[in-house]
Parts: sequence; structure tokens; C-alpha cells
Amino acid sequence: MASNSDGGDQSAVVLKCTDPHQPEPDSDYSEIEISTAEICSWDFPTILTHQIIVVKASRNRLIEHSSYFRGLLCGRFRESILDCVSIKWNLETFMIVLKFLFGFPVDVTSTNFLPLFEAALFFGVEMLLLKCKAWLIDLSSQEGICSLQQLDNLIHIWRFGVQHANDFIPELCTSYLARNFMWVMNCNSFPCIPWNLLVSCVKHPDLTVDSERHLADSLIAWLASNNEQVERWHNTGDDCSGILKEIRISLLPLWFAAGKRRCCYFSKLAEESIDATLYLMTRPSTSMMNVSGDVDSRHFKIRLTQYTKKVDLSGCPQMNSRILLMSMLPCSYSTDLMLTKVVKQYSISLEWTDGDHCQNSSALLPTLSFEAVEEVDISNCPRLPLEASIECFCKSFPSMKIFKAAHHLNFKMTKLVQLLQKCPLLEEIDLAVDISPVIPSQVSIVSSSPAISLRASTISHEINSYPWPASELYTTIPLLANVTKLTLEGRVDLSDYDLKNISEICASLFYLNLRGCITVTDTGISVLILRCVKLHSLLVCDTSFGHNSALALRSGIPNLNDFLTLHVGKNHAKSLASEFQVLHVGGCRGVDETSLSKLISETPMLKSLCLRETLIVDDTLYSFLGSSLEMLDVSDTKVSSTALAHIVSSNPGLYCLEAKGCRNLFQQKSKMEDGDIPSVQYSCEEWCNELAKTCKLEEIALGWGFSCCSLEALKPAIAALKVVTVGLGASLGQDAVELLPTICPLLEEVILYFQVISDCVLINIMESLRHLQVLALCYCLGEISPISFKFSMPNLRKLRLERVTPWMTNDHLVILTQNCANLTELLLLGCRLLNSDSQRIISTGWPGLISIHLEDCGEVTRNGVASLFDCKSVEDMLLRHNGPGIQKNFILDAALLMPMLRKLSLDVCDAVEGDFDLPNFADRYFLSIVSIARCKPQRCALDLQKLRRTPVHKETLVLVWDSKNLTRTVIKERV
Repeated sequence: MASNSDGGDQSAVVLKCTDPHQPEPDSDYSEIEISTAEICSWDFPTILTHQIIVVKASRNRLIEHSSYFRGLLCGRFRESILDCVSIKWNLETFMIVLKFLFGFPVDVTSTNFLPLFEAALFFGVEMLLLKCKAWLIDLSSQEGICSLQQLDNLIHIWRFGVQHANDFIPELCTSYLARNFMWVMNCNSFPCIPWNLLVSCVKHPDLTVDSERHLADSLIAWLASNNEQVERWHNTGDDCSGILKEIRISLLPLWFAAGKRRCCYFSKLAEESIDATLYLMTRPSTSMMNVSGDVDSRHFKIRLTQYTKKVDLSGCPQMNSRILLMSMLPCSYSTDLMLTKVVKQYSISLEWTDGDHCQNSSALLPTLSFEAVEEVDISNCPRLPLEASIECFCKSFPSMKIFKAAHHLNFKMTKLVQLLQKCPLLEEIDLAVDISPVIPSQVSIVSSSPAISLRASTISHEINSYPWPASELYTTIPLLANVTKLTLEGRVDLSDYDLKNISEICASLFYLNLRGCITVTDTGISVLILRCVKLHSLLVCDTSFGHNSALALRSGIPNLNDFLTLHVGKNHAKSLASEFQVLHVGGCRGVDETSLSKLISETPMLKSLCLRETLIVDDTLYSFLGSSLEMLDVSDTKVSSTALAHIVSSNPGLYCLEAKGCRNLFQQKSKMEDGDIPSVQYSCEEWCNELAKTCKLEEIALGWGFSCCSLEALKPAIAALKVVTVGLGASLGQDAVELLPTICPLLEEVILYFQVISDCVLINIMESLRHLQVLALCYCLGEISPISFKFSMPNLRKLRLERVTPWMTNDHLVILTQNCANLTELLLLGCRLLNSDSQRIISTGWPGLISIHLEDCGEVTRNGVASLFDCKSVEDMLLRHNGPGIQKNFILDAALLMPMLRKLSLDVCDAVEGDFDLPNFADRYFLSIVSIARCKPQRCALDLQKLRRTPVHKETLVLVWDSKNLTRTVIKERV
């Protein structure tokens, strides 16, 4: 109970309170007299404006609840007989303590914890100490973070605990930071964490990170930010790099380790990580046991705690079923030889999970369960069978909701139901693979030997026929899954059978990505749409989406058996499309202008709409009635500025607009329907003015008609622009391009096609845009020299130079590796002065490259390809017209020596023997797409003697592997 009176005491004491850190009072008006008898009505803001606060307080109450006042007022001190005691303390803090002493509640926060705790210690207020301790315990046990500023407060609290030998404070702070390390490493004040606290966190058993790379990245960042301190330690003989040995380097993604080869703090460990990864990959049967030797086995176990919510193993080609399984076992079993034998036996059985042997073996192993894990990412782990993963995850991650396994070709779609049965709580699944370059609407197919599949003409009959073949696993497990988001992008092993079964078991599906799935038909897509009545996001770019699918979206929920003869009337029930938020049908030529217009007219809730390369005209855009669009892509269509202005003006939330390749945008008047749309023809400048009045853009891509005046008019809309693409037909001019960094200081991506550039333009871009991550200069005009690239751009990740640096030599390439040291993607086209030494420069300068494209680059491959094999993390490689020195078995060698390689493009012109050996299904390793272009000789028109012939593209052989077969296709285009 709160005490509001001093009257019960035989005597009272006067506390004269001043702040020792404040100057002496300069007038009598700086003093105020108050009494604890009126404590419930204290006006704190007014009281604290005075420099002296005189408080009449109950002596007995002070003695009873404070050991400080007990000793002072009851002891043999001279103050014990005085009626007035001087208190020198922070006034606000002492008033709060006093209020607490007299029974009033006090709120402890991260900002007042330290002052209150220190005051409670000094004045001996045990109850307040307990309250502060309870607050800290409660805070440290919470899940999630209250505010990003809390790290600073926790650092101060930790320091206070260390200085005052309060052991529970450092332990609670350390535990809290260890469990929330993913938040800690992203805080601005992370470099300010004291060394001892950082070490304690990293070594804490509850350290929780999504993956080892996050831990490595954070420690490297801390060392780099505290470089001066690290140097002092080094000069005095102290070794601070020992903390890096806490990183389990055998579990680092290959691309990450390769990219850190040049890092001064991590180069040695990066090499060790790469060696361990390659060893684990080449010796799967004994890998883990032989590598570990006497090394602590925990370095081969995925870091899992009871607080882990996300497990990110993406990009780890060394990951196998043994490592996965060993990570799920209790630590006490890690040295048991008998268990090691059982683990080996069990992991082998995981590789053929169709039998019962696997389930029988699993009962022998006491695997742990991590209830908090909700998301697992094993994308780009080619050696880890998905079936093995499912077996482990269903036991150890019973709460898993998100499962990402992109680029796993060996996963058969018929196993999808098995995944859903084993992990019934799954809500999101990502099984995407690389999209095949053989998109029927974009290329001319000369010949093809496709994987076994039903002909389109028989699909509509087979899709409704029962019973299903006994070999189909779908029919054996009738269930309704909780999956709401499904990504199957690029899968060419996906059939209409699969779509039908997905629609039956995923009734709650609201997001579906089928982009690039060229083996499913319009009818198959339409059947799925009709069954998934909750669907509101559909990404079907570059598929057979056509009239039937559009009709299905416009329908209500008809009887599936009557669908093929269904005719939708105006008074039909509310359409499925009416609630759609995302609709991407770019590149779908199977749907005509009328169908698209009718479909778009029934999608008023759309937030993201992609219509690139479709047959839309102005009427399609006029038919859209929504006002919530955030992203619109009408690239390479026939729309006009008037129609586009109509959509932009009614969608103020638009932040991404792509309209490059629209030749009619500012050249012809738009068509109007029923005279409702005024006949206004916008110039590009006028259109940009309208855009600037409505939107605040973050991404924009424009081409034909875009000029310097347009850029000036767009200024109000692009101040926060992050991505700009200026395409063919735009004429910004050198002055306008030079102004880009001034107008758009937040740019992260700059992509320029056919624009006039110069040294001053590039220098301004490189000096001003310090956050630039992507720079692409494609077929640009003007003259640039090597001086343009003599500026450091540490944040640049992707660099494309197409026909803009013909002067580039190896010396220039060396300078580029020094100034753009962190590239992951490099594309060079037309650098004809490069030679075979360029390979070594590239591989040593950018060891972490993921994508390498070299075309028409002198004699880079004249003496073969050897040094590029040192780029172990490459996933995409293109080598064309760089010299006829590539060996016949190059494809096989590349697949073997580059464990992450998925896409490879070559030209027969570069083959030393005039041809390449093609891998069989087993020898392809991780390869999914191989493109081999062929050229034919043609006389050079400018060669008067007509003796020299130049190679001209003839055709391309494209090999595409899926989970079952290889498809060989010859197309006319060069891809």
C-alpha cells in the first residue's frame, strides 16, 4: 500500500536534495519544499525545474525500506540526530526512488534501468533492486526486439555489471544478445560492442544465427570497423583472430568462402573452408569422418538452438545427409563409435527412401526436435537429396512453415505430396529452377527431342479421366495441405497431371509462381485456377497461359466438367480475378487483346501487373479500373502515352514502372472506346509532368521518347529512385546522364543502353553513387577511357560492359579488380585486347564470382580454360568467340571442377577440335542448361580481296535437364 502521510511518525526528517553535477543555485527561486504526505499529487515536471528540492519525509519509512537511511539515521553518525540530511544525487532518479520507498509503482525501462539500479544499490533499496533484476530477467527472456536503440542501452548495462561485479547482469546481457544475434549484427551500433562482450556472445551455447556465413560476416565487419584497435593488439602480440575460429568453416556456403579469399582477416580460413568443401564433395562415403579427424565434431554440425527460427544452408554443395543427420543428434552421442556406424548406415538408406528401410533405421536414432524452427532454406545444395531432407525435417522441425529448395533438379514433382504429408504445417514452398531459354513464343525451334510427356492435344481429355495411374504417388495420399504460397518457376518436368493434383491438395493456395514452366498447357493452368478459389497472386510469364486461363480467372466457381464449354455472361457470379493482387502474364502470346482487356477490367484490386511482350493495346489499359497498383510492366507493347497516363493518374501508389521498348509511347494517338477518353496526345515531357504529379518512384525503365527534358520533368517523382534503366530509343544526352546522381542520389542500379557517355559521366557516377550495386553500360556511344574506372566502388556487385571498353587490356583489368573488389557478376563484351592471362587476373581478382560472361574478348581462351576453374562458386558461365582453344571435354571438366555450375554457354568456334563432348545424365553434376552456338562463315563485304570470312550465327543447340530426362532443342536464335 502507498503511504500518503507523515503524521504517524513521532518525528520526520528533511532531505535537502541537490544534483552534484549541476552548478550551484544562483537564486532563492531555485528551491522548492515538498512533503511525502502529498506524494500522490507531486507535479514531477515542475518539481524537477528546481535546483534544490527539500523533502519532508517519514523517518520510520526511510529506515524501514532503505539500508542506507537505516544506517544513517539509526547509527552513531552525527546525521542520525539531525533533522535535516543532505542528499547529493541525480534529482530525477532520487525522486523516483523516493516515490518507490513510499509505496508508489515505478516503471523500469531500458533507459532508466541503470540510474535506478545504481541508486537502489547506493541507498540499499532491496525491493527496487529486485524489481530491476526482475525487469532485466524478463527482458532477456523475451522473444524479439523492442527497438533498435536497445543495443546501446544493453552495452551500457553490461559495462555497469562488469564494473560493479554484478555477475547476473553480464550473463543476462550476453545470453540475450547471443539469442538475438541476427538482430544485433544488423544494428548500427554493432561495431561498438566491447570485445569481451562479443567474445562471450559468440562462445555462448545459445548463440543463434541463420547460417555460419552470417556469423562470419558480422565478425569480419566488427574487425574492419575496429581496425585501429585490432592493429594495436597485433603490435602488442595479442591475437584477436581467435574469435574467427569459432566459425564452423566446413559449413560455409562455397560462394561466400570464395568471395573472402582476398579478405585480410579471413583469407586463410576461406581457403581452409574451400578445401574442406571440396573434400566433403569428392569423398561422400567417408567425408565427414576423415575431414574431422581429431577436430571437435561440433564444427560439422549445423548451429541449432531452442531459439533458432530459420535454418539457411543455401549455397552449400558440401551439405549431405550425414551432416544433416548428425546436426540433429544430441551432443552426447557425437563421439559414440557405434552411433557413427548407425548414422552412416542410416544416411545411406536416406538416399533410397522409397522403401521401409529408412523409417526402420530412423527409430534407432534419438534425434532432437527444434520446435522454434519455421523456415528452412536448402537451395543450391546439389548433394543433399530432398527426400533425405524431408525425413530429417519432419522429425526435427515439426513447426516448419517455409521450405526453400530452389535449383534441386533431382526432386521429382510426384514427391511433392510426400513432402506435404511429412510436413503438414508447411505454408510456403519454393522449388524453382533456372528458366529454360527455349521459350516457344520467343525463339524459332528448328528441331527438338523433348522429355517424355503427353501431347497437348490429349491433355484436356486426360486431365479429367480417372482412375489415375497407380505409379502416381498423388493418388495414394488424399489430403488437404495448408500451403498458401508455391513457387515452381522454370520446372520443365511439371505436367498438367501435376497441376491438377496440386490444385486438389492445395485448396488454400493464394500465391502461385509458374514462370517459365513451358511444359504445362493453357488448359492445365485453367483447371488449376478453377480449383484454387483462394488464389490472388498468379505469376505465369512465358508460359502457355491463354484464352482458357483468362476465361477461368473471369469465371466464378463453375463445375469443372462443364468448363470446356463454359460461356461467362455479364450477370455471372463474382469472378475469381476480382480479388487478385498480383497478375504477371508477360510474354504470354497465347492470350489475345480482347481476352486480356476483359480480364484486366475485372481486376480492380491489383497491386502488381506485368503485361510485357503481350498483345495489349490502349484499350487494355483503359479497361483497368483499379487504384492500388504499385508495380506496372508494359515493356515492348503497343501502348501509348495517353493510355499509360490514364493508369498512372489513378494509381498514386505506383513505385515501379517499366515501359522500355514501347515504340508507340509518344508517336501515335491512342484508340478510344465510346468517346469516354479524351483525345489527348502527350509529349514525353508532358507525360513525365503528369507522372511527377502523382507518383514517388523507386524503379523506372523507359526507352523510346525519353529525353533530357523528360528527366527534368520527372524530378519530383524520382528523388528516391533506386533503379533506373534507360533503353533503346531514349536520348538523354551526356548532360542528363551526368545529372543522374544529383537528381537521384539513392540509386543502387544504373543500366544504360545506347546512351551517350563520357569519362566525366562515369566519374560522376562512381564518385557520387556510393551505394551503387549494379552498373551496366551496353552499346553506349561516346568515348570513355581507363580513367573512368580509377575510383573505388566497394559496394558494386554486378558490372556489365558491352561494346564500351574496346581499349581494355590486362593492366586495365587489374585496376578494375582493385577498385571493384567485391564483384559477383562480370560481363565483358568486345574487349578484344584481352588475352589468356586475363583468366588469372579475373580468378584471383574476383574469386567469389557467381556469373562470368566473356564474349568477343580477344584471345582469352586461345590457350584453353584453366585459371577460370579457380572460380569455384560460378553458377553461370558464358564463353564465346574468345579464341579456339577450349578442349573437347571442357563441359565435363567444368561440371566437375565448378561444383555450383548450373548454366553454361559456349560457341563451337572456340572448340579446339571443332566440337564438344556432351555429358550424360549422371556426369552433368549440377548442370541444368547448356547452350552451344554454331556459326557459319560469311564473306566480309569490306574485304576487297574477299579472302577473309567472318563467322555469322547459324543456330544454337540447347540442352535442358530436368528431374527425369534431357531435352535437346535446336533453335535459330542465339541464347
